[in-house]
Parts: sequence; structure tokens; C-alpha cells
Amino acid sequence: LTALLIVTPKGAVLLDTGMPQYAGMVEKNIQSLGFKLSDVKILLTSHGHFDHAGGLARLKADTGATMIAAQGDRYALEKGVYPGSESNKAMNFPPVKVDRVVKDGDTVELGGLTLTAHLTPGHTQGCTTWTWPVKDRDGGAHTALYFCSASVAANSLVPEQYPGIVADYRHTFATARAIPGDVFLAPHSEFFDAPAKQARLSQPGPNPFIDRAGYLKVIDAQQKGFEDALAKAKAKAAK
Repeated sequence: LTALLIVTPKGAVLLDTGMPQYAGMVEKNIQSLGFKLSDVKILLTSHGHFDHAGGLARLKADTGATMIAAQGDRYALEKGVYPGSESNKAMNFPPVKVDRVVKDGDTVELGGLTLTAHLTPGHTQGCTTWTWPVKDRDGGAHTALYFCSASVAANSLVPEQYPGIVADYRHTFATARAIPGDVFLAPHSEFFDAPAKQARLSQPGPNPFIDRAGYLKVIDAQQKGFEDALAKAKAKAAK
């Protein structure tokens, strides 16, 4: 699971926190890098599931940061539930108040850094992919792309987990490949092969995290997974 600290001259942005029980570890990691918790000025999330948004409530309380998210995930975040599966207490997490809502194409700015929100709904109603400019160690300009997800996972497609979920997935698959970005990142480290890429950073050659092809490969795989899951759900419902 990914918790990403993006540092600027005016403070830091924290993108995702992992599960509720990981909040303390995230805070210790921030401090181990030489920052105070109060240096975190903005909290963002890819989506309102317990394994990525679970630590936001504690981080907000301990940092005083502004919580920013898409309207589609506001209910999940502020109630601490999995919409459509509210009875599944295993997916609950500490609720967090959303201070600002972003729409598709909105930006978040801090210390000269601009992050852009790209709504990619389906996995959740407010699933948000974030992009922002970065430079490599040689000063080359790139764009980081933190892809929310378009996997079906625990979602029900028939009946719909939430109204319009199938249309949302189709919209995301129709638009996600046009999102700019070549430094591919994601909430689950296995999506972008983070451990292997980290190990290769010290070796000669191009930065392994520059991986536009890897992003497109994930989109292709998740689209196939969605179509297969939808076909199975429709067949089961027709029996």
C-alpha cells in the first residue's frame, strides 16, 4: 500500500495513508524524514476505501491539514463506510471531514506545486487520479501519474454497487489512457512494481519509475477484468 509524501517549500501534501492501523507508522515515517507532522498542509486520497483512506482521520487530527477529495467519495469518507456494503463492518474506517471538494480538472496548489485531479470513477464513485510535474535526478521534466484504480475488486456490477457504476467504469476506460503522465504510481505497490523499481534506482540507466507503458498495461488488464466480471454477473443474474 502506498502513502506518498510530496514536499514543497511551503509544506507537504500527503496522498493516501493505508489502513487505519498504519497511521502511526506513516506519522513516524514522516518524522524520520526530518519533517514535523505540522508540515503536512494538505491531505489527498485516491479513493474512499479503508485500505487507503483508513488513516486520514488520525492524520488530519495530528497535522491540522486540509482534507480534499472528490464529491463522489465524500459520503464514504465522512461516514467511514463502503457505499453499498454498509453492513460489512470489516470495511469500515474512522470517518474524516472533507474540507474541500474537487471536480474533474480542478487543481490543488501548495508551495509552487500544482496537482491536477482527474476523476476516474468506478472502483469508487469518487475515484481520483492525480497528476503533478516532477523532475528526475538529471533535471529532466516529467509528469507523475498516481492512478486510482479501475479494478472491480469487491464491487457488485449486477446489481450495481452504486447507481451508475457500470457506466462509470466504461467512462474511465474511455478516458484514462488520455491522462498525461509518465512516472507511473498507484495506491497498490504491485500495480507499478514498486519494490523492483526501487531496487533498480541505484543502477545505471533510465529511471525505472518512468513507465508510461506500465500504466497503459494496467488499464488494459483492468478493463479486461471488468468486462469478464460484468459478463459473469449478467449470466448469473439471468439464471
